[in-house]
Amino acid sequence: MNESVKHTYRLKLDLQLFNQEKTEEATPKKKQESRDKGQVSKTADLPGSFVLLFIFLTFIAFGDYYKHRIMMLFGSLFQDWILMELTAGNIMALFYQVLMEMLLLLAPIFAVAVVVAVIGNVIQFGFLFTGEPLKPKLSKINPINGFKQIFSMRSLVEFVKSIIKITVIAVLVFAAISKEWDRILTLATLPVQDIFGFAAGLTVKLGIQIGAVLVVIGIADYFYQRYEHEKSLKMSKQDIKDEFTKSEGNPIIKGRIRERQRRMALQRMMQEVPKADVVITNPTHFAIALKYDPAKMEAPVILAKGMDHVALKIREVARENGVLTMENKPLARALYDRAEIGDAIPADLFQAVAEVLAYVYKLKGRAKSS
Repeated sequence: MNESVKHTYRLKLDLQLFNQEKTEEATPKKKQESRDKGQVSKTADLPGSFVLLFIFLTFIAFGDYYKHRIMMLFGSLFQDWILMELTAGNIMALFYQVLMEMLLLLAPIFAVAVVVAVIGNVIQFGFLFTGEPLKPKLSKINPINGFKQIFSMRSLVEFVKSIIKITVIAVLVFAAISKEWDRILTLATLPVQDIFGFAAGLTVKLGIQIGAVLVVIGIADYFYQRYEHEKSLKMSKQDIKDEFTKSEGNPIIKGRIRERQRRMALQRMMQEVPKADVVITNPTHFAIALKYDPAKMEAPVILAKGMDHVALKIREVARENGVLTMENKPLARALYDRAEIGDAIPADLFQAVAEVLAYVYKLKGRAKSS
């Protein structure tokens, strides 16, 4: 007996553990709640690598613009302003002019950086505006949580990713310099303009190569972050049941509410039966209570209807209150199927109902006369 109890207990424990295992995909509700909190699958490397790549691409697209602005800035500095006598009156004008030249030089870079950074985030998780991540949380300054994060799998992945990026960049820089080493050794004999052009070309070339490689690494990291995010959102079977109960309501309570509503509706319907002129029956399966007031109604109205035990209750209430009951199987079934409580009877049943009411009024007249 003890072994049987232990076995049963183990089975229950295993079932509880199975229900607690987070093996199920997150429900749309949980995904939306996570998104509202700012918890989405994203990587900061992808927008950053896109920014780097497109900035160096703009150097190619706007090379003449940058060259013109740089020549204007340094040409003015070394030709005009270097011999200028600085006074309290012209120092601000000089500062303002240099500032404007710098802004015009950097404006395309800033514009590209902002636009590409926004697009790089939008393509990852769409448009999302939430202040939830900015709210202060004590868990963020918890040293135990910080210690766990240092030695977590995510930290290990970030460390490996950093090593890969540094290694790739170092290899690209070494390969580019090795290829141009002979040219670099002769730069001292070239004019300043040629030196500047060579250095700018090599820098742009390296920037594009490094940016392209980082984009590939960023895309791979995005898919990894997406996998980790979906994994963190996984739910247990019990979580899904609890969410359904919370969103839809407890089925037992909802059932009790519906049962109470049915009882109240049945009670109200039974209160209308004594007002009926006649109850048409099947005789056992259906019962329909009819009322007709020529001064207020264009056609007879159904006050109550029911089937099986409800029909029996209607007949009992009618008998207790002296309402006539007539058996008419086809008419009872037609009225039950084709009209609801409070509705007037269908037009094609007027004749049949009129005959029944005429007979009822005739009986009532005899009863009064007697």
